[in-house]
This record gives sequence, structure tokens and C-alpha cells, in this order.
Amino acid sequence: MLELNGPTLPRRSRRATALLATGAAVTAALLGVSSVQANAVPTTAAATTATAGKTAAAAPDISVANVKAHLNQLQSIATANGGNRAHGRSGYKASVDYVKGKLDAAGFTTTVQQFTSNGSTGYNLIADWPGGDADHVIFAGAHLGSVSRGAGINDNGSGSAGILEVALTVAKEGYKPGKHLRFAWWGAEELGLVGSQNYVRQLPAAERSKIDAYLNFDMIGSPNPGYFVYDDDPQLEGVFKDYFATKNISTEIETEGDGRSDHAPFKNAGVRVGGLFSGADYTKTSAQAAKWGGTAGQPFDRCYHSSCDTTANINDTALDNNSDAIAHAVWTLSGGSTTPPTGKVFESKSQVTIPDAGAAVESSITVAGVQGNAPTGLKATVDIRHSYRGDLVIDLVGPSGKAYRLKNSSTNDSAANVTETYTVNASAETANGTWKLRVQDVAAQDSGHISSWKLTF
Repeated sequence: MLELNGPTLPRRSRRATALLATGAAVTAALLGVSSVQANAVPTTAAATTATAGKTAAAAPDISVANVKAHLNQLQSIATANGGNRAHGRSGYKASVDYVKGKLDAAGFTTTVQQFTSNGSTGYNLIADWPGGDADHVIFAGAHLGSVSRGAGINDNGSGSAGILEVALTVAKEGYKPGKHLRFAWWGAEELGLVGSQNYVRQLPAAERSKIDAYLNFDMIGSPNPGYFVYDDDPQLEGVFKDYFATKNISTEIETEGDGRSDHAPFKNAGVRVGGLFSGADYTKTSAQAAKWGGTAGQPFDRCYHSSCDTTANINDTALDNNSDAIAHAVWTLSGGSTTPPTGKVFESKSQVTIPDAGAAVESSITVAGVQGNAPTGLKATVDIRHSYRGDLVIDLVGPSGKAYRLKNSSTNDSAANVTETYTVNASAETANGTWKLRVQDVAAQDSGHISSWKLTF
């Protein structure tokens, strides 16, 4: 988020006039998709055939582990490039390349827009998901770069990683939006909203009029978090507030970032805007700590624009809740459907206890009636209930006995449960035979069980 110059400004209604910035030229379109992994339980399952019809789309759960994996990559990029990912530095371009690579691999249409600011080349990355009504666009964005003083993992790796994983989930789910979906990762926000300002300035009026809503996500994982919702547009505000109400999470109107992030150019061009924010250098009050937890009298993010804004500067719960809220808004506002995977499905619904720091457990599924080898895109869908998923190592074992690693353990993965669909290239395996999901809890003090899993050929 753009830093205030001089003393901290008083809180004010977001409906106040937004601050705009200046810069140089930009325009384009880009998008992306991701994949996930699998898990197991012991039992032999029967086969059923999936239908090819569409189903009404509800937003899926966004894997906070995947969001954190993106943050780990951004941290590694900063570490390898002088400790930051700032405009004009090699770390920023490497960040663009990372996000673009994910989106390209998933089948999005991507464009990198170049512009010049402060004598250096900057980049916007724009992503469009194929399909949907092109005259009605739902647009989600986040600034990708950091300040020069640090890696910028909360500001704004968190928002960038959150919308990246939502975009990848759009692809993974085979989502068919009624409205067109567009995502953007903005450059040079910290220099005065340069990238987003130039995008809006270069966009023809007819194209601006097609944007039904722009949603901005700047800092969604603050370590002492609050839950703040932009109040610029009542409908968009309501979408987020209603979602958090279902989670029994209170929200407040966002005022700290008024005019200081990439929604401002869109708002000033007459586009409806909304978004989420978890707090920067304002101080959490006692009343806020009472409803959200955390520490009263301390900033929402004590490492705001500092060298300590690393992967250690993230609250996993806030990151998870806000990423899920982004998906809810994208799905709700775009009004689409999903196409379930077609093919034969073999499923086990037997529950199996996973021993705490114990031996691996296996779940067997017998596959029959499928000709030839398994596909290159074998889908393994897993539902494991566990209090600390970072302890789990998960493999899919083919009929040949070969193990395909789906998930490694990680001390940085503190979320609960594994509910994912993993894509496995198992084309070297004969389809028919016994497949196993192998799960091991490799550390103590947590419990769980495998609820169900299935294979889709």
C-alpha cells in the first residue's frame, strides 16, 4: 500500500475524494490457473460414472497452503535479488515471471504491459479467463511489488498470492462464469499507483464501461489483523460483509487506505470498486482486539514497509479467511457454473484414523473396467480432516507400486484439513488394479482421519 507522506492522516470515509498518481504508458490482458495434490484412506471402492452436465457454482475453499506456497516463492525471489521486489529491480521482474508462468501453465490469456517510471521499466500483468460475457467484466487486482526496504510479503505479496490462487482455482474447477473474469498484478503502486493509473488512462472509455466491478486486495494477511471492507459501493460491500457474517467474523469499514491503493484510479474513472484490507500502521484498539484477537495498542502490521515484512510477518488465519472471501466475491459477482470432470469415478468413503507421529496408513481402491493405461491427467480428490496439515506426507501409489508424491510435510503449513483435487501424470500405470493413497503424520501433537477420496479416469 502506498505510504503516507508526513504525519498520519485522520481516518475518513472512503467515499472521500481518492488520491491519484501519475506515471507512463500501459495496457493489456492476462490470466492463470493452478493445480493441487492428493490423499488417502484404506478401503476398496465401487465405480460410478460422472455426468457431464453443469452444476450451479458455489465458491470452493481456497487452499491457504497454496497461497503460502506462493508467498514462499516471492520470499525466495526477494532473497535472491537484494532482499526486495521493488519497481525497477530484478526481484520485481522475477515476481512477474513467476506469476505469469503459473497462469500460462493453467491456460489463461496473459499480457505483460510495460511502462516507465522514475527512469525504470515497470510491468503490469493482466490475465483474462476465457469465456463469460465480455460486456460485463468482474476484475480483481493487487499490486505485486514491494518497497525497496524489504521483501513485501504482507504488502503486498499477500494480496497478490491470494488472487493468484483464486485465479488458479477458477481453472482447476473448470469454472464457467456468466461474466468475464479479469485479474491484474500492478506495478509501481508504491511510487504512486503508477501501473494501475496508466492502465485505466489507456483503457478506452467503451472498455471501462464494461467493467462491472473492480475488487482490490492490498494486505490481507497482517500479523495483528483486522477485517476491513471497502465501503465505496453498497452492493460490493454487502457481498463481503455477508460472507464474513456466515463465518461469525465482524467487519469494519476500511478507512486507513483511502486513495492509497490501486482501486483509486478505477473509482475516479467511474468504475464501482470494493475490496478487503487487514490493516497497516494504524493501531489496533481494545475493542478491535476483543472481537478479532491480537494485541491492542500495537499496529496491525508492525513491519509495514520494513525489512521484517517477510514470510514470518503473516497471520495464516487472516490470509485464509480473506482468500476464501475473495473467491466468494468472484464466484458470486460473476454468476457462473462448473463442469464436473467426466469419466469413471472410483471412490472410497471409509474413514481411517491417521496415527499421530505414527506409521503411514493406506487406503486401497480397486479399479476395473477401464481400458489401457491411466491418463496423464488422472484426478485424485481427497478429503482429510486433520488439525495440522503441515504434518502430513501424502502419496498416491499405482498398481505397479510406484509412489507419486502429492504433498510434502511443511512447518510453514499450519492450516487444518486437506480438501484438494490433485492432477497426476500416471500414464505409465495400467489403469486397472489396486491404487492406494498413503498418508503419514510425521510430527507429534495433532490428530486426524481420512474422510474420503476418489480417482477420476
